[in-house]
Amino acid sequence: MSKNILVAPLNWGLGHATRCIPIVKKLEEFGYQPILASDGNALLLLQKEFPHLPTLELPSYQIEYAKKGENFKWKLIKNSPKTIHAILEEKRLVKDWVKQYDLVGIISDNRLGVRNKKVPSVFITHQLTVLSGKTTWISSKLHQFFIAKFNECWVPDVDEIQNLSGKLGHLKETDLRLKYIGILSRLEKKVLPIKFQLMVILSGPEPQRTLLEEKLIKELKDYKEATVFIKGKVEAEQKKEQMDNITFYNFMQTKELETTFNESEMVLCRSGYTTVMDLVKLEKKAFFIPTPGQFEQEYLAKKYKRDGFLPTTKQDRFKLNDLHSVAVFLGFPKIKSEINWENLFLLFESK
Repeated sequence: MSKNILVAPLNWGLGHATRCIPIVKKLEEFGYQPILASDGNALLLLQKEFPHLPTLELPSYQIEYAKKGENFKWKLIKNSPKTIHAILEEKRLVKDWVKQYDLVGIISDNRLGVRNKKVPSVFITHQLTVLSGKTTWISSKLHQFFIAKFNECWVPDVDEIQNLSGKLGHLKETDLRLKYIGILSRLEKKVLPIKFQLMVILSGPEPQRTLLEEKLIKELKDYKEATVFIKGKVEAEQKKEQMDNITFYNFMQTKELETTFNESEMVLCRSGYTTVMDLVKLEKKAFFIPTPGQFEQEYLAKKYKRDGFLPTTKQDRFKLNDLHSVAVFLGFPKIKSEINWENLFLLFESK
């Protein structure tokens, strides 16, 4: 009997793909055959992590950032016809794949068209509320409309007062079929000697990834402590460069990244939610620079600063001396949550 499960993360930065890695591993442990589907860097990353698994290509949502943060929302609106076309196309492809690969389940991380009425379909998101400024009500209702078409929505967080996603992942009232599954991270905490005082890890679509890379390289030229700088550029081969006290990598795969995190005293990064979950799991202090104009990252960074967890500043205001403020913040609280994979996967036994 077929036990093929389609796992399809959105290609928006690397966070959606990386948080699907532990799901794919657990599916294999429970005897399922994951089939991976995405596009661009997200697909390339999954192919590197799971070279033994079949992969399929989905159409790109063609998400682009504006050079100026205030233009980000309008850039998304301008690109929305392309995104809608991609959603309709992926829905058509999935309909064919259900028959071709005899799928018994679908797991979509923020890909709105990756579902099928004939197959138990799961949507993964921490954004039940989609912040978009004055249009938040509309963007949230639209997102929830699509989520409701799935059999279940898995929220990578805890359903408790002390949680990570705040108002993004918790609604006062809802008819959505939600499951709060706990903290979802591919990394594990290990006690290792500290090798780097600072770890810089970048991600996200262009041009903002490159703009932050250029700014940080300029700022860190006077930083004397040992630093590892991971650019977040998934390429055919890993590249390593040494510049004074900074060790540069274009990308790292899970095991090497896990080791490097554990060997680093503090982290400088975006306030993407997947990175947040990694930091909580690894119990690491950090400094956040949210992507300009991305309401979700700006909200999370402000929330964690207000809660006393870690400092943040806008991209154009960051200075090297800002890193000293990390010491006066508490770091993330310990959130213990064991994911009940057996319970989650019961959905796929109901076909």
